[in-house]
Amino acid sequence: MPAKLSVNLNAIAMLRNRRDLPWPSVEGLGRIALLAGASGLTVHPRPDQRHIRFTDLPVIRALIDDEFPNAEFNIEGYPTEAFFELCAGAEPEQVTLVPDDPSQATSDHGWDFPKHRDFLADIVAKYKKIGCRVSLFADGDGDAEAMAIAKAVGADRIELYTGPYGGCFDAPERAAPILEALSRTAGAAHSLGLAVNAGHDLTVANLPALVRSIPKLAEVSIGHGLTADALEYGMAETVRRFCRACGQSV
Repeated sequence: MPAKLSVNLNAIAMLRNRRDLPWPSVEGLGRIALLAGASGLTVHPRPDQRHIRFTDLPVIRALIDDEFPNAEFNIEGYPTEAFFELCAGAEPEQVTLVPDDPSQATSDHGWDFPKHRDFLADIVAKYKKIGCRVSLFADGDGDAEAMAIAKAVGADRIELYTGPYGGCFDAPERAAPILEALSRTAGAAHSLGLAVNAGHDLTVANLPALVRSIPKLAEVSIGHGLTADALEYGMAETVRRFCRACGQSV
């Protein structure tokens, strides 16, 4: 089964917010992405609302419910009480919990699973009570113990942080050992019954090798690179290109 593509709408929202105007339309481009073959939409609402706004969540929820009932809504964020309330209202199919400081520009590391074990156990249970599949952001460093803890705290999935792999765009010789570590991490997760997602700095160029290294990859969440390509190819064709890079026939 090829990896599914979830289109992250944050970069589109950030561009919209530069002028406080309703374009580019987050809803409209989300619709184009789903029509073109994306399996879902991802957002990461930060406390300062610098890209996705809290008011975007019910709009995206309604878009999926009304027009694309087989698609999924994935909401990423650090699990504050305010974030939980957003998720409880938007009822995403999946919540991806990240260990971000609110001031971070973007997610750049996975959870320290031994340190946060008890915290994560309580938080995962809380989100599963409202019907969310729970994915935990994880470093792809081959740490089998971390995957065992992710399983023990009740996670359904991990999302591999692929930033270091994406950072090899100008030095491909560095990619092989990073891919090997990502593959080992995914293998450890799969052996425990955890599904594996991936995201961060993924592109049409580097996706095929990642998919080959992680044959059971469930989903990739892509925003920045996809949005950059959409400026050149248009959203619909860009989504089709990324779906093909995931191994899909579109």
